[in-house]
Amino acid sequence: MQNFFLDRKSHAFIPSAPAIIPVIEKLIKKYYEKNLTVIFTRHINNLKNVGNMKKWWKDLIKGNSRYSKIHKAIDTSQGIIIKKSRYDAFYKTELEKILKTKRVKQVVITGVMTNLCCETTARSAFMRGFDVFFVIDGTATYNYKFHLSTILNLSHGFAVPVLGENLIKNL
Repeated sequence: MQNFFLDRKSHAFIPSAPAIIPVIEKLIKKYYEKNLTVIFTRHINNLKNVGNMKKWWKDLIKGNSRYSKIHKAIDTSQGIIIKKSRYDAFYKTELEKILKTKRVKQVVITGVMTNLCCETTARSAFMRGFDVFFVIDGTATYNYKFHLSTILNLSHGFAVPVLGENLIKNL
């Protein structure tokens, strides 16, 4: 939930992304109340780590850019922030180590983009043995077809699609 995707001045602005902030904030608040692990990712690139992503994006999300910051509406105060350089939040990060150290067995995926970072991370989590819950109304992308396709594909073998409110009720 970086400004890169939430700032209307950014070429990567996702019009539906602001609508998922309230769902994500409710989940974060509930996780904090229950003393559960919350991990945020910041996608940051430089010329050395960008790889093939350079072909798909007009520019890099540089660490010192205001676009690289997590949106101010997201409360990161009690969470862990990891930096990533690819769609997959597990790729060359400490994510798996953090989750296993904290004995986490289930992960909940929210954020943007449904069909890129969120989907890739969900599949990667599944492949690492985690139960994956994918929040339908807590993920967003550029269009409904990409969003729906991801939900349908993940629900057939990788993740359980859930609504944020149902997840909160069952915590």
